Amino acid sequence: MRKIALITMLLLIGMVELSAARQAYKVQLKMTDVKDSLVYLVHYYGKGRPTIFITDSAKLDHNGNVTFTSTDSTFCGGIYIILIGDKERTNFEFLLNRGDDIGITATKSKLPDGVKFRNSPENERFQGYVDYLKGFSAEQDKLKEEIKKAKTASDTDVIRKKSVASSKKLTEYRREYAKSHPGTLLSAVFNAMETPEIPEGVHYLEDGKTKDSTYAYRYYKAHYWDGFDFRDDRLIYTPLYDSRIEEFMTKLVVPWPDSMEKECDILLKKTKGTRDMFHYTLWWLTHNVENSKVMGMDEVFVYLVENYYMKGDAFWLTNDELTKYLDRAQKIAPNVIGNIAPEIKLPNIVTKKEESLLNTKAKYTVVVFYSPTCGHCQHEMPSLDSLYENVLKAKGVKMFTVATEGEEKAITDFITKYKIDSWINTSDPGHTSDYHNKYDVYSTPTIYLLDEKKIIRGKRLDHANIASVIEMLEKKAKNKEKNASARTGQ
Repeated sequence: MRKIALITMLLLIGMVELSAARQAYKVQLKMTDVKDSLVYLVHYYGKGRPTIFITDSAKLDHNGNVTFTSTDSTFCGGIYIILIGDKERTNFEFLLNRGDDIGITATKSKLPDGVKFRNSPENERFQGYVDYLKGFSAEQDKLKEEIKKAKTASDTDVIRKKSVASSKKLTEYRREYAKSHPGTLLSAVFNAMETPEIPEGVHYLEDGKTKDSTYAYRYYKAHYWDGFDFRDDRLIYTPLYDSRIEEFMTKLVVPWPDSMEKECDILLKKTKGTRDMFHYTLWWLTHNVENSKVMGMDEVFVYLVENYYMKGDAFWLTNDELTKYLDRAQKIAPNVIGNIAPEIKLPNIVTKKEESLLNTKAKYTVVVFYSPTCGHCQHEMPSLDSLYENVLKAKGVKMFTVATEGEEKAITDFITKYKIDSWINTSDPGHTSDYHNKYDVYSTPTIYLLDEKKIIRGKRLDHANIASVIEMLEKKAKNKEKNASARTGQ
């Protein structure tokens, strides 16, 4: 009997230990002035408010108690929110790490003040930081009011210096905390919030004489991510990453395909091997370039699909979801900037003669996909015609149009109405050219610019930017010729 009892006890101990090992967290909440009410455990995911996500929900008992637990093996921690009822203003934030077993006591009428923690020294320190922020905010508000009342520039300058000094104290507070509590979530958050401080003084180029006008930009960009730990998935569950990556990719990286692809690779390499950080980074980068209005970003989209999605790195996607990315990239790939334009052979709407896009002799060719019933096309075409007659024709440009729909009479009436009969005007009544897929035409008008060799130099243009793209191309060609001549002269 004693042996059986001993075995039973060991089994029970083993089960308790296994249960504890599987528990991701346990949060016991006590509301002193609320009962029988719904409570939500909410988390951030990359973005700040109002973009928050419900992790769990439960109802307070008649004593105001509720417990949140999880055995989610993927849980890593972050900044979480207790939301009382359905009003977001009745809430408070706290830090939650994997393995935490903490108690919280709060009073709804005092929120976000007056929150007490048990068995969580880090949250007690977090509350200390929240209290410090309140004092900092009050001080800044007071200084703003003083600036409004300032009578001289000298007075204003003194007040602003006080504001800067106060901000520096806040920065030092965070830095000292991070040094004193390495590895903690709050320290990771503080380090991630660090922004580069440009060294003061005048900076020169290598010759020691010429001032370096780009020094501040280059320094800021080079040190932008110094404090950010890309290996810490907990940072995705804070409101920090989205705004930081957006500033970096949209304000600090030159919006050229080569530069964007290089920075994408660097960020993805830093996050490779993590779960949430890599997931969010690849999603953000892809979404950013896919929806960008900057010309050439579709090339970066194709690059990401070919080098990451097609290699199985987007582990969170279903087969159907992955197929959508691959299909989209397949449609875009043939018509990215720098590629030779796909051939289009279609009958001329007037002469019935077959026109070949690639055999069109011109220094530049503007390809316009339009519909005679499209309101935007009707608005764009007169501006395009004016641009052609006054600017583009003199630059050796030919206009090649493809009517995407409409009966022959509707197309010819459109050509006559907008006086574009001198252009090469085609249509595809038999739907034989597959221009939709070749040129990714999903709306009209869609406008491309080809050079003399029929290489795509611009896409999704309009009358306002065609001439500037040509001007940029000609300037690049002149600089290239000038540099070649200089090398020859040497």
